[in-house]
Amino acid sequence: MTETFDIAIVGAGITGCAIARQLARYDLSICVVEAANDIALGASKANGGLVHAGYDPAPGTVKAQVNARGCELYGTWAQELGFLFRRTGSMVLGFNDEDRAHLEKLRSNGLANGVPELSIVGPERIHELEPRASADATCALWCPSTGFVDPFEVAIAALENAVANGVTFMRSAPVEAIEVAGSDATDGAARFTLVTPVGDVRCRYLINAAGNGAADISHMAGAEEFQMVWRQGNIVVLDKEPRALMPLYPVPTPVSKGVIVTGTVHGNTVITATAAVREPGDTQTYTNDVNALLTGARKLVPDLDTRRVVRAFAGGRPVIKGTNDFFIGQSDVVPGLFQAAGIQSPGVASAPAIAERMEHVMREAGVALRERVDWDPIRHAPDDFDRAPLARKEELIESDPAWGQIVCRCETVPEAEIVAAIRCRPGAVSVEGVKRRCRAGMGRCQSGFCQSRVVAILARELGCDPSEVLLEDAGSWLVEGPLKRVR
Repeated sequence: MTETFDIAIVGAGITGCAIARQLARYDLSICVVEAANDIALGASKANGGLVHAGYDPAPGTVKAQVNARGCELYGTWAQELGFLFRRTGSMVLGFNDEDRAHLEKLRSNGLANGVPELSIVGPERIHELEPRASADATCALWCPSTGFVDPFEVAIAALENAVANGVTFMRSAPVEAIEVAGSDATDGAARFTLVTPVGDVRCRYLINAAGNGAADISHMAGAEEFQMVWRQGNIVVLDKEPRALMPLYPVPTPVSKGVIVTGTVHGNTVITATAAVREPGDTQTYTNDVNALLTGARKLVPDLDTRRVVRAFAGGRPVIKGTNDFFIGQSDVVPGLFQAAGIQSPGVASAPAIAERMEHVMREAGVALRERVDWDPIRHAPDDFDRAPLARKEELIESDPAWGQIVCRCETVPEAEIVAAIRCRPGAVSVEGVKRRCRAGMGRCQSGFCQSRVVAILARELGCDPSEVLLEDAGSWLVEGPLKRVR
């Protein structure tokens, strides 16, 4: 089966989903082609969710041009798409005169990049802003515009809104080859054919947002040759705190922002992230890396109880070898191919602006962008039972008793919320897909109590046997044979 679209976007990470949402407002047929079976399963999943303000990138780089703008756009995007976003502000802590000189440089960078209200503050103000910050800190760069999100929630919300506006999502469709028609192809004809195991996709314009696979897509299309470096990061998640910590940074290194301690939109504390070049695809956690995270975190927050770790995980930043910058623009080799490659940190913070920039690049390249009269920018967030007021909880249970059947005790997730996560478009098709949409399994027991029940609900809703339900991607079966007390 072959389907034809005006635009195909390869990659359903936060970058591809943001671009899909941005372009869905125009009178174009669009398809998002994803190798995995769900949204945000690559670099977008494996990061701390910080919306960096934009003082770190060197002025004049592409990163600098999109970071501060992306951070600025998050307020609007969160309001329109219904995802959680907290603009808490942040501090980069300094402990000596050398650190203070570096903070002054970061402040100058930030001002050049358009970051608002940056200031250097002393110990008294540090304590006022974040009482748990180290008392040894002598100075800090205070940045009010920093915030945090769940990156996969942003990607899911953006693609849900795009799909509601007519975008097609093709999952479990790794691109195996790309056929490119000659430059004499008639105007309006499909120029690219993406060969996938679930059917071919033909399109006039191709957007490469494939994350760590971006170099492969560019090569298959006969475009720019570049090499991706797997800069692996280990991340640690701690149990929930009574009050979420403000993001606290150390003075950065040339390749990394260093070990950062931050709260999350759900009240956990995250320690993020190491930076080590490792073999592509390496998602193992390493003892030395985790110890480095815990040690670095205690320097910033001495009273942090690092015994409260509930999860450690790792992922790879999609870094282009030889540059520490983003590559966003039309290919110089293959007209009609647009690159959004090398989107490492601050990719989450920059995503709305990357999408905006891609729209601008395509418009400059002559792509006709006529706004649709029926474009709807609003995606209403699904009901979150745990966060809902008591009156809303009672209303939901009255409408459907399944709202009163709690499946995940740690995060107070009822059966009806899990069903909604499966039935939404595009919905969850795995245990981890449910987890990312409604947090069933995100709590301190990490699915120890609820996983079997989630498997049973997925089997019922997807019309399959429990032995066919996946933890995550293809081949990750959880059970063999019948489950006890499951009908």
